[in-house]
Amino acid sequence: MLLDERRQKILMSLESKGFASLQELIDSVGASESTIRRDLDYLDGSGQIRRTRGGAAYIGESLTAFEDRSSKASKQKRRIADAVAEEINPGETVILDGGTTTLEVARCLIGKSLQVVTNSVPIVNLLVNQPQIELVFIGGYVYPKTGVALGPIAEATLKNIHARHLVISVGGITEQGLFNSNALLVDTERQMLAAAEKTIVVTDSSKFGHFALAHLCPLDAVDRLFVDSDITAEWQETVRSAGVDLQVVSVK
Repeated sequence: MLLDERRQKILMSLESKGFASLQELIDSVGASESTIRRDLDYLDGSGQIRRTRGGAAYIGESLTAFEDRSSKASKQKRRIADAVAEEINPGETVILDGGTTTLEVARCLIGKSLQVVTNSVPIVNLLVNQPQIELVFIGGYVYPKTGVALGPIAEATLKNIHARHLVISVGGITEQGLFNSNALLVDTERQMLAAAEKTIVVTDSSKFGHFALAHLCPLDAVDRLFVDSDITAEWQETVRSAGVDLQVVSVK
């Protein structure tokens, strides 16, 4: 088992139970005690878990199922999606990352003549019968909780893709940059960044000031960031100071 896959399995086990003993993690993951201890030290340092006597507890952002997350901040996501779709012109190629906000962006793109490249099964299901859209699905291992393809196959496909825009969502944003909760997904998303001329981040304001498991990129790797109007003035200044074109979308 690859290191990132092993750590992801540990996170999933801790999230589902809330707490697991060291022996339970050794048995479920199938790795040595010393390996699990090193993984727990790493995850504790990332802020996703807390080491306890004899085991670990989950304290990170929940990796809840796609359907559960889709209803959260739905009004903000719809308004943000509307604003992003206005920036994408007919005839362009756009990469859509997986996520509930990018799914809303995909809905807003229906009717435009575009090439859409995505690793998201929900987005594929939405757009597959849209005659104006030329759809390219990035293959790979499909992560069951989100329906997103990731891993080496997805990365290899993206190396042959060139797009005008990338629209991407994140699990957390700090002064250090963007974070997501799946290390394998982050590797795939880095290939997306390399494949696109412009990177557009879509997020709701609750993601600011929070880490997730894996660091994706610094703030200055982003061209435009769309967020709801609940973002604080301090965060607005931080984002703009990094050279990012910040678009604050009113949801009232």
